[in-house]
This record gives sequence, C-alpha cells and structure tokens, in this order.
Amino acid sequence: MAAPAGKKILIVEDEKDILDLVKLYLEKEGYRTATATTGVEGLKLAKTEHPDLVILDLMLTGIDGLEVCKRIRADPQTALLPVIMLTAKAEESDVVVGLELGADDYITKPFSPKALTARVKALLRRLERKPDDAPRLSYGALAMDLTRHEVTVDGHDIPLTAKEFGLLEHLLRHPGRVLTRDVLLNAVWGYDYYGTTRTVDVHVRRLKQKIPLLDDAIVSVKSLGYKLKDAGPSS
Repeated sequence: MAAPAGKKILIVEDEKDILDLVKLYLEKEGYRTATATTGVEGLKLAKTEHPDLVILDLMLTGIDGLEVCKRIRADPQTALLPVIMLTAKAEESDVVVGLELGADDYITKPFSPKALTARVKALLRRLERKPDDAPRLSYGALAMDLTRHEVTVDGHDIPLTAKEFGLLEHLLRHPGRVLTRDVLLNAVWGYDYYGTTRTVDVHVRRLKQKIPLLDDAIVSVKSLGYKLKDAGPSS
C-alpha cells in the first residue's frame, strides 16, 4: 500500500547511520521527513514541522526518548501525535515504561527498515477514516466519533493516542465478547505483531485511567484477554 500523500514523519535519532537509513526508506515510500539528532531539537520540530508521526529513539543524549515522549504527550499541541519508539534495549521494563508514557508502538534495534515502514503505514492507517464508515459508537455516557477521531464522556473531550483510540474502538465494536491479547494486538496494531502482549495490558490500563467509567466495564479474563461488558454503565 502506498504512503498517504503528503504525510510527514519526524525522525529523532542520534545515530547518523540509522537516521539516514530510516529517512531513505521512508522517502522511498513517498513520505516527507524532518530529522533531529537531540531530544531538544526533536521537541522543537514536533511543534514547528507539524509532523503526522514521530519515530523516536529511546537512548538520546541529553533529554532521552522517554522524557521527549512524556513532553510530547503533555503538550496540547502535540498530545495526539502518533509515536513509534526505537530502542536497543530488549528488556520488557523499558518497553512498558515507554508505552506508559504514551508511545503507540515500539521496535527494537537492530530492525528491518521495511518492518519499520510497515508499522508507520499501519499506525497512520488507523487515523484514516472514510466518510461511509459508521460515524459514531457509544457506551453509556461515552461517545466515540470516528470521523472526527474524538472521544467524549458527558460531553467532555478525552484526548486519546492513536492506539488507545483503536483499542477502545475495537472493544466498543465487540461488547460482551472475550478478545484475546493476540487478537487485540493484530486488530489494533494492524500487522502481525511480534512484541510482548504486555503492550495490550498497558494500553487498557491507560484507557481506564483516562476514562474512569471503563474501570469496571472492561473486564480482565484470566489468561486470555479482555471483554467489554454488554450493558453500558448505569447513569
């Protein structure tokens, strides 16, 4: 599938060889790119370049990738930017911390540039909506507008990242059904996912933190996954 026309990717990476390689492959796929080699520069470009997605290295000098991700999520101008984190660390704890801070996805070094571009396409595709898609989903006081990519509770906006939005959408589309972690990974992440299933747990936890009415509504099914209770919470 070709890259969506005009999409810009910000690459924040301090290893020149990796930066040049990622830039080359993305541009080959039709994306525009902006690049930064430090966290400070990356934060600045996230605002001034208005990218559609950020590829962010974890181990940057000075302000590291985790702090950059945290600041991106804390700033209203950049809070909803999709973020893919690059990490040389294979430890699950590092991945979980990145996801907790708001990264939508991660890929460990060394990686295939083709695999990275596939993940970029999959993540951006989650944000592409056609006019004939079912426009709204609801659950009690919660309303999801798929066209506008907005979620509200009692009329109040709830900012969600692309993956949080996709996960919630999948749960809302299948109330009462037990969805395994593998099913959720493949459905929401949009490709054959080879990462840890802890990714799903982290995103479910973040959804419950942002939308308290889901705390009891999303039920953990031991050793399997999650399900959304059939009936919406009582008002």
